[in-house]
Amino acid sequence: MSSDLLRAWLTLYFTPRLGAKGLHTLLAKASPQALVSLDHQALQALGLTASQAAFILMDKHQYVEQCIDWRDSADNHHIITLDDPLYPPLLAQLSIPPPVLFVKGEPSVLTTPQVALVGSRHATIDGLRNATYFAGELAQQGLTITSGLALGVDGHAHDGALRQGGSTIAVLGCGLNTVYPARHKRLAQRIENQGALVSEFHPAILPKSANFPRRNRIISGLSLGVLVVEATERSGSLITARYAAEQGRDVFALPGSIHSSQAKGCNQLIKQGACLIQTVEDIVNEIETLLRWSNHYMEKISPNGPIEKEPKEQLPFADLLANVGTQVTPVDILAQRTNIPVQEVMMQLLELELSGHVVAVSGGYIRKGRG
Repeated sequence: MSSDLLRAWLTLYFTPRLGAKGLHTLLAKASPQALVSLDHQALQALGLTASQAAFILMDKHQYVEQCIDWRDSADNHHIITLDDPLYPPLLAQLSIPPPVLFVKGEPSVLTTPQVALVGSRHATIDGLRNATYFAGELAQQGLTITSGLALGVDGHAHDGALRQGGSTIAVLGCGLNTVYPARHKRLAQRIENQGALVSEFHPAILPKSANFPRRNRIISGLSLGVLVVEATERSGSLITARYAAEQGRDVFALPGSIHSSQAKGCNQLIKQGACLIQTVEDIVNEIETLLRWSNHYMEKISPNGPIEKEPKEQLPFADLLANVGTQVTPVDILAQRTNIPVQEVMMQLLELELSGHVVAVSGGYIRKGRG
């Protein structure tokens, strides 16, 4: 991307009180370069305030130039905007995707199929072992492991993927000039060399509590599914799971003892419809189903390609299954969409329910695993 085009993007991105939603509204009317070339009156006619228009018309923007300098300071520093071919295709499907991503490492890893692993910062020994094991095994299946670089489950998930020679992505709640927590500096360097560090914040922004929910929505948005390894009832990882459900991603959870406070969050997710996970194969089967039906994602997948496994038996009642999603769909609507008689739809749904592909809920059916 040319520096002039990037400056236009960043100027709009840092416009005070505009935000991602406001920027998306503007981009629906004109390109970034066209917007920054408008005069004061034209900008206000688009709904911008006088101070916002004045900011856009400034000759130099300190934040913008700092970001350009940051990008140019190292070969593995990248700034990816929403119109960039390297922008993650799944993230772009969100209703309001982050317009700009700062990346340290290999940017193409963002377009690979990913599973997020999240959980408690104060996980038990078993929880940490499970995070390392599942991350490593999923990495061996060709999946990129995405997490938040936090202490506990996140750190062990990154490490598990790296130990198996896989790729991993860490999404930060601060700018990329800072590693938080500081004790993960060596881990961050390994991730940078074998994956990517990602943030939507200016590189100099320090961590603060309000940033982390925003980080969590990117973790889930990048991923085909989110595995919650271990979580208390108030764990921040449940925020990631909630975002995943809202974004139509699979939600997986490892069950735990009813007597363990660290298992209450996961057990609650399972009660709410998350897919109970006992083996790595449980996740891979669900992910393969998503990859098979997500043609948009497959077209934009990385050169490494999808997970390579031996061909499996064709999915049962594929036409019907393709029309059951994360929202409750009544039987009559499914019959209408597929041109299959209602009685036959009901028989097929029964078999799909017995085989674990769909779940009957009040008002209709949903795909299994989308908590």
